[in-house]
Amino acid sequence: MGFIASLSRPGGNVTGVAFMGGQIGAKRLGLLHDLLPAAAHFAVLGATHHPLTEATVKDVQESAGALGTRVDVLYANVDSEIETAFATMAQNRVDALLIAPDEFFTSRLKQLAAMSLRYRIPASYPISEFAKAGGLVSYGPDFANAYHETGMYTGRVVKGETPAELPVEQPTKFEFVINLKTAKALGLTIPQPVLLLADEVIE
Repeated sequence: MGFIASLSRPGGNVTGVAFMGGQIGAKRLGLLHDLLPAAAHFAVLGATHHPLTEATVKDVQESAGALGTRVDVLYANVDSEIETAFATMAQNRVDALLIAPDEFFTSRLKQLAAMSLRYRIPASYPISEFAKAGGLVSYGPDFANAYHETGMYTGRVVKGETPAELPVEQPTKFEFVINLKTAKALGLTIPQPVLLLADEVIE
C-alpha cells in the first residue's frame, strides 16, 4: 500500500505489525480443499481495487492449478452486490468460497455467514470472528497476539526508538477455527485430520 519501503527497513515514520492477510490465500485454499476434497470449483469474493483482495486472488490462483481446481473472482463493495455475488456463485455451482480480508466484509460478519447458509456455499473467512459469528471456517493471524506486539512497539517508540529503523513484524501465530454447528447445517462432515488441525472447534 506504499506506507513503507520494505518490511525489514520501513524507512519512514511508520512501522508496526503486518497481518499478512492477503499472503495466506494459498494456505486457506488448501485447508478448504482438505475439508471438501471433492470440491473443484472455488470462488474468491473481494472488494474492487483493494490491495488485500488483489494479493489474495493472486495467491489463490497460483495454488489452484496444483490442486486442479477452478477459481472464479467476484467483487462486492455495497450490500446489494453481496447478494448478487452469492446468487451468481449459486448459479455457477461454486463448491466453496474464500472471503478476502476487507473491513467492509468484517463489518458484515453475520450477513455473510447467513448468505453462505442460505445459498449452501461453504466459506472460509480471514479472521476467527467470522467463524464465531456463524461462518464455517476461518484461518488468519491471531489478532490478540498481534495487538500485544503492536503495544510493545508503541512502547519502544515512546522511549525514543525511530520507526524507520524498526522492522515491521510479521505474524508468527495463526488461528484455524471450525464451526461444527455451521458444518452440520450445511450437511458437511469435517474429516478427522482437518479437525485435528483446528486451534478451536465451535460446537
